[in-house]
Amino acid sequence: MNASAANHSDVVDAANSPQSGLGADLLAVVARLNRLATQRIQMPLPAAQARLLATIEAHGEARIGDLASVDHCSQPTMTTQVRRLEDAGLVTRTVDPGDARAVRIRITADGIRTLNAVRADRAAAIEPQLALLEPADREVLTEAVGVLRRLLEHAAPAPRRHTL
Repeated sequence: MNASAANHSDVVDAANSPQSGLGADLLAVVARLNRLATQRIQMPLPAAQARLLATIEAHGEARIGDLASVDHCSQPTMTTQVRRLEDAGLVTRTVDPGDARAVRIRITADGIRTLNAVRADRAAAIEPQLALLEPADREVLTEAVGVLRRLLEHAAPAPRRHTL
C-alpha cells in the first residue's frame, strides 16, 4: 500500500471510529465527495490552482502573503502559484493602495469563467450518484446543504495577518 492509500485508510478509519464524532465524519465524507468529483472530470487547471482561484474570488482581492497564510504554504510557493494563474490570464496584480511595495491579487473575468466551468463540471460529475437517491434522501441532502451554509455563515473568521 502506498503512502497516499495508507493516509486515506487512516482518515477513513479515524472517521469511522466511535470517538470521531460528527465533525470528523462530515469532513471525511466531504473530502471523499470532493475527490470523487475532481477525479471524474478533466479540469482545465490543477486542483490546487482551482482552490486558489476560488479563495481569491471569495476574498475579492488579497496579498500574496495572506494567500500563503490561508493556504498554509510559504510566500515563495504562493508567488509561484499566483504567477501560474497570472500567466494563464486568470488573475491580475495591482498595487496595494495601503502599501506601494505590496501587490494585491484579483480574479479576472477569464478566471471567473474558468472557475464557474470547474464548479459546473464537478457538480455534473456527482449528479449520476445523486440521481440514484430516493426523493426523500435528496430532500435530506438539500436541507443539509442549507444547514452547512448557515454553519459557515456563523463561523468565526480565521485570524489574518492583513485584510484579505
